[in-house]
Amino acid sequence: MMFDSGTTAFMIVATSLVMLMTPGLAFFYGGLANKKNIVGIMMQTFVSLGITSILWLCVGYSLCFSGDGAILGNLDKAFLQGVAADSVFSGNAKIPELVFISYQMMFAIITPVLITGAFVNRVTFKAFLIFLVLWQFLVYYPFVHMVWGGGFLASMGVLDFAGGIPVHAIAGFGALGAVFYVGGRREKDEKPHSIPLIAIGAGILWFGWYGFNAGSELNLDQFTALALINTDISASFAAISWLMIEWAREGKPKFVGLLTGALAGLVIITPAAAYVSMPTAALYGIVGGTACYFAIQFKNKMEWDDALDVWGLHGVGGVLGMIMLGIFSSSAVNPAATDGLFFGGELMFFITEVGAVVGASVYAFIFTYGMLRIIEFVTPVKVSEEFELKGLDEMIHGELAYDYDLSID
Repeated sequence: MMFDSGTTAFMIVATSLVMLMTPGLAFFYGGLANKKNIVGIMMQTFVSLGITSILWLCVGYSLCFSGDGAILGNLDKAFLQGVAADSVFSGNAKIPELVFISYQMMFAIITPVLITGAFVNRVTFKAFLIFLVLWQFLVYYPFVHMVWGGGFLASMGVLDFAGGIPVHAIAGFGALGAVFYVGGRREKDEKPHSIPLIAIGAGILWFGWYGFNAGSELNLDQFTALALINTDISASFAAISWLMIEWAREGKPKFVGLLTGALAGLVIITPAAAYVSMPTAALYGIVGGTACYFAIQFKNKMEWDDALDVWGLHGVGGVLGMIMLGIFSSSAVNPAATDGLFFGGELMFFITEVGAVVGASVYAFIFTYGMLRIIEFVTPVKVSEEFELKGLDEMIHGELAYDYDLSID
């Protein structure tokens, strides 16, 4: 079988970019965490590269992308049986199936660890490892199959280009469920320990997001280019929207706010990257930067201790991205899209988009909360007061991010 070398090379690069997002997330979260918990938050992120890859190759890919079940696939391709080097990806004969398997594996790696920012310095590593495995089986795999694997939501006509539901909404609301279970930190006034590290992480995430969104076309065509430019447009408008709002409200232009706003724009455009026009992508960015900023203010007022604002960015951004897709999706922009309400589309499409993302968010919240309660019967989920105050880097991992005595800082 002769594959298209250009398309295959592009998808390999896109896969590599998405893989890089996981270390980028570790840097971003690590910079936001305090000095006592940097190794812990990075460890929780990096360990998914190993564990999730193993799960994906053994059963994850098969459960997501084989069979015609409504909720989950089957085990026909467990351990990649029947997949050879020359196997063709059924969705695009230009690339090998192994490339598609690898690309989707990177999504599986980063999605559950988005949640880690919510409960930084409050969860034992052993409990987290159990959570990492269970959450994929009970939350991630079902929604990937339902949206992208031909399952229930796909049959209902749900559109989601690159992960409004299977990545951001379920991770964001799963994070909120985790926060409700583990409770607040004992030291809530912790400040980011390294803004340069946050900037490095945000830059890597922004860079990797081009592979995340443009690569989701699974081809090399005009819609790949549209997804690429829309990703940057939304991020840019969101970054400046957040910056201006925060500057007006607090009197100073904040660098962390600029970076956080960019991520809000990246999240909100994800489900719509190749389904909306460039002006609409700008609107997405403005809405994302504004709504996610005020969502975090609301979270603070409610005293939900989502330490690194996973719900405010990924949960709110993912939900709004799907809702707006039901309004602004345009078949004139991309024939694969369904017209939203703004372009004369049927109300049922809008209702389907809203119902799907709301249902997924509620499910993720409940199952994440319940999952942590079940894990508690196996091993303690919450760390002790002593561990939290001294920091998980020293107490659990026996490693410090910096070579100095934390007691003098």
